[in-house]
Amino acid sequence: MQVAEALAALEQHIEPGRAEGSAAYHKVDRPYLGVTNPSINDLTKTWRQTQSVEDRMRLADELWQTNIYEARLAAAKLLTQARIRPDDAVWALITSWVPDFDCWAIADHVCMAGMKRLVADPTRIDEVEGWTTSELKWTRRAALVITLPWTKQNNPKPEDLAIRDRVLDWAAGYVPDRDWFIQKAIAWWLRDLSKHDPDRTRAFLAEHGAAMKPFARKEAGKYLP
Repeated sequence: MQVAEALAALEQHIEPGRAEGSAAYHKVDRPYLGVTNPSINDLTKTWRQTQSVEDRMRLADELWQTNIYEARLAAAKLLTQARIRPDDAVWALITSWVPDFDCWAIADHVCMAGMKRLVADPTRIDEVEGWTTSELKWTRRAALVITLPWTKQNNPKPEDLAIRDRVLDWAAGYVPDRDWFIQKAIAWWLRDLSKHDPDRTRAFLAEHGAAMKPFARKEAGKYLP
């Protein structure tokens, strides 16, 4: 499939007025088509089933380069798959997009694809750690979003607990950052962690909770007894 075909397929699902609403919500100057997330899901599911990994990578990169909002979501969805072997090239493509993040929706969709690759090879956490010192808030935030699978394990192995503690250290370093999206990401990580590891969540809040924004502290402890 060529990128022009993919864009034409997306354009068939445009809903009048939706593009203007997306532009107003995200406040990022880029083209918006006005296509719903379910429609993008349906299209990319078909594209994943009918194209090789190599063809999907090429198409995903071409869609990303258009800078169209829905095309970037589709690019991420094309690569959201648990089993890809080998996957070094896929990981490299996903991480090449990280410096382009400029809104939460695109970043989160890419991180969903990235989670699969990170879980497949946890040694990649070393690269993710480099994001935590970026000047770009979306890159810093992505380090927490992409590591969310480590909040959800009921029976984590020692190496998983090491990653869990490592990310909590990153989150502690983020606490002084007053940006709403950074605070929200800290709260998101802790809230999800609290369902599976309440002790670590309580310990973090005991040490750092007072310095968090009130809404983030409340959200982080939402599911704690």
